[in-house]
Amino acid sequence: MEFKNLLIETVDNVATLTVNRPRSLNSLTSEVLGELECALYGLDLDADVRAVVLTGAGERAFVAGADIKEMSAMNALEAHAFARKGQQVMLLMNRMKKPVIAAVNGYALGGGLELALACDFIYAATTPRLGFPEVTLGIMPGFGGTQNLARLIGPNRANEMVFTGRMLDADKACAWGIVNEVFPPEELLAKARETAQAIAQVAPLGVSSAKDAIANGLNMGKEDGFRYEAALFGVLFATEDQREGMGAFVEKRQAAFKGK
Repeated sequence: MEFKNLLIETVDNVATLTVNRPRSLNSLTSEVLGELECALYGLDLDADVRAVVLTGAGERAFVAGADIKEMSAMNALEAHAFARKGQQVMLLMNRMKKPVIAAVNGYALGGGLELALACDFIYAATTPRLGFPEVTLGIMPGFGGTQNLARLIGPNRANEMVFTGRMLDADKACAWGIVNEVFPPEELLAKARETAQAIAQVAPLGVSSAKDAIANGLNMGKEDGFRYEAALFGVLFATEDQREGMGAFVEKRQAAFKGK
C-alpha cells in the first residue's frame, strides 16, 4: 500500500505506520483521515502483520492535531461530518484484531492525542507534550477524546485536561495513566517495535480475542463481561493455535502459531 501522507514498513510481522507530514506537524486533514482508515483496514486484513506501531515523522510532533486551516473554513454541518470521519478512524482502531501501539515522539495535541488514545496503549519519548487545547480555539475534542480519555483516567482528571486546555509532559501523562512507559527519544521507536515483536510471536487469535474481551467488556456489566470472556475462551479451544500452543508446552518446544 502506498499513500501520499503515510509510510508503512513491515518487518518480522510488525508494521510501522508513520503519519508523514512533518512540515505540518503531521496534522490531520480529511485526506489524512481517509488514508489512515484505508491503511489500518488493510493492515488488519494482512496475514503477514500481527501488530502495528503508529508514530509521526520528524522529531517535533507525533500528530499536533487536526488541521486548523481546514477546520476554520467549515460550517456546522461540515464540522459534524469531519468529527464523524475522525471518529470512524478511532473506532476502527478499537475494532481491529491486531494491537496498535502509539509511539508518541513529539506533540500529541487534540486529534493527535485522540489518535494515540485510540491505540491499545501508548509509549512516549521524554520530550512530548500531550493535551486537548480545543477550548482555546472555541471548540472541544471531536474525535472521541471526551469518551476515551474519561474511560482511561476517570472523569475528574479528564475534565481538568479538557476544560483548561493545559498540556501534560510525558512523565505526568505516565503518572496519570495515559502513557504506559517513557523512553529517551532515541530509544522510543525501538522499544515500541520490541514490544510489538513480542506480541507478534504469541498466538494472534488469543491476542485478538483478549483485545475483543477487554474493549467490549468495558461497555458491559461485570457479569455480562464474564460471560463474554468465557465464550471467547471456549471458542479458542476449537483453533489450531490452541492445540499448537499447548502441544508445544508439553513437548518443551517453541510454538509456531499460524493464526488459525
